[in-house]
Amino acid sequence: MGCLPILLLFPLGFGIGYLIDGEIGGLWGAGIGFVLGLLSMALFILALRRRH
Repeated sequence: MGCLPILLLFPLGFGIGYLIDGEIGGLWGAGIGFVLGLLSMALFILALRRRH
């Protein structure tokens, strides 16, 4: 469940980047989506740990 943001943001970032600037934009979008997915996954895990 913690990996869900990566699975959602990586292809979404690629799709948006590809629509904006073709292949190079797709690479940038995928990279940005991956980083945002990692950050949101880390925040989600930290929120679960603090709750207990």
